[in-house]
Amino acid sequence: MLTAINSVTAATRAITSSASGASAFSIGGAKATSAAPFANLITEAAGDVSRLEDQANAAVSGLMTGSGVDVHQAMIATEKADMAFELALAVRNKAVQAYQSVMGMQF
Repeated sequence: MLTAINSVTAATRAITSSASGASAFSIGGAKATSAAPFANLITEAAGDVSRLEDQANAAVSGLMTGSGVDVHQAMIATEKADMAFELALAVRNKAVQAYQSVMGMQF
């Protein structure tokens, strides 16, 4: 969840920094310029959600097979994946809403 939130926060910083003329921001400890396309940031966030889902699936499989995964670890991994997905879904819904609003404008 934190990784997805960090990615969305970084995307917000990218938009803000490109609008204000700032030169760089940080994504996950790596330095990126404000010229980074917004699509790349969204793709990275989707990858993070997928990675969290894979971790949750591995934790649940480990719990079911009895390979030493604690119930708490499986639940935490599952909730992280769920929250990351919900955040990504909310961002997507806002982006679609913004697109529809712009397309509905008359010039």
